[in-house]
Amino acid sequence: MTMALIGIALIAMVLFGAPLFAVIAASVLVNFAREDVDLTVVIIEIYRLAEMPVLLAIPLFTFAGYLLAESQAPQRLVRITNVFFGWMPGGLAAVALVICAMFTAFTGASGVTIVALGGMLYPALKQAGYSERYSLGLVTTSGSIGLLFAPSLPLILYGVVAQQLNIGVPVSISDLFLAGILPGFLIVFLLALYGLWQRRGAQVALAPFSGREALAALREAGWELPLPFIVLGGIYSGYFAVSEAAAVTAIYVFIVEVLIRREITFTNLPKIMRESMVLVGAILIVLGMSLASTNYLLDAEVPTKLFSFIRSHVDSAFSFLLLLNLFLLALGMMLDIFSALVIMVPLILPIAVGYGINPVHLGIIFLANMEIAYLMPPMGMNLFIAMYRFDRPMLAIFSAVLPFVAILLLSVLIITYWPELSLALIKH
Repeated sequence: MTMALIGIALIAMVLFGAPLFAVIAASVLVNFAREDVDLTVVIIEIYRLAEMPVLLAIPLFTFAGYLLAESQAPQRLVRITNVFFGWMPGGLAAVALVICAMFTAFTGASGVTIVALGGMLYPALKQAGYSERYSLGLVTTSGSIGLLFAPSLPLILYGVVAQQLNIGVPVSISDLFLAGILPGFLIVFLLALYGLWQRRGAQVALAPFSGREALAALREAGWELPLPFIVLGGIYSGYFAVSEAAAVTAIYVFIVEVLIRREITFTNLPKIMRESMVLVGAILIVLGMSLASTNYLLDAEVPTKLFSFIRSHVDSAFSFLLLLNLFLLALGMMLDIFSALVIMVPLILPIAVGYGINPVHLGIIFLANMEIAYLMPPMGMNLFIAMYRFDRPMLAIFSAVLPFVAILLLSVLIITYWPELSLALIKH
């Protein structure tokens, strides 16, 4: 069977709706068979998943995020941020951005953020005097801007894949958590400035800051507020590894939302567990096939050959990064973020390191582009979710997010060509 026929067969599998892991598995099995490699190597690579302690963080953080989404925690977080920011001009827009970023960081899936928070934030923004177009655009965009904040699942997954490549440069997940903080704040800050500009000249009365309301909101959200400090403080103080922090987070959220607040009943718990683990299962099965694919690519020296080819046409790291951003945007329009990570990182990372790009910085660039890809047709997930959530035509949703996409593109350029922004908090 020639390579052309193999390629046609794989494309046919995609067109007929075969799952991504099946397409990757077929490709890996065929390529190993052509090289006369024992196919049990694929099973061995899948088994390696069980030897990665950090992978425990993915199901645990996902479960905690889904518990938060099903509880009344989103309403409490909206209230507390509204108290402290809502009195400022453009403050409600900042509230929406901060809350959605925090929520997406814990759930790992922007669709959950739009569904859980959109129904509250969209009417609140319109009532505060923002246009329908701006309100739609902000809520739709806000669903993806938390990907750079810990404990984002894509950050963890990028770290897992990068660690398996053995590129000679350490890539720790704790470093990735730190690296995403300043770029994430930059994105939120620029989008908040746009919200302030939208309110220019508006004659809407702002509610004054109330100390009594602030204390009440703090008291109401008192159980949820420690979560970021538990995750980040535990990791960087040395008390927890990432997987241990995930376990503590899951147990803490379960105790608070199920046993103390009792907003989630034991009858609803199996449904939440099933929904969260469906996402985890999809990630892990693709990751297992990707590890086998990565093994083949390294054995065949595909990244080395690809780097030599690109190096002969692209001289500088500046040009490479520009082309990389364009490629990642196009990639994100066709693949979901988890598939894009496990398929492309094994190819892109060795090439980027060859151009002298820090792998941690590359991870932030990758995810920053994926944030934009969520908002771009034809496969922009946020567009479809917002279309059904707010009952608006696709063209109206896409038109609403265009100004936000422009700001995100500016943010990506800053993040790409100012590596110190990502690396400043990492100890060298």
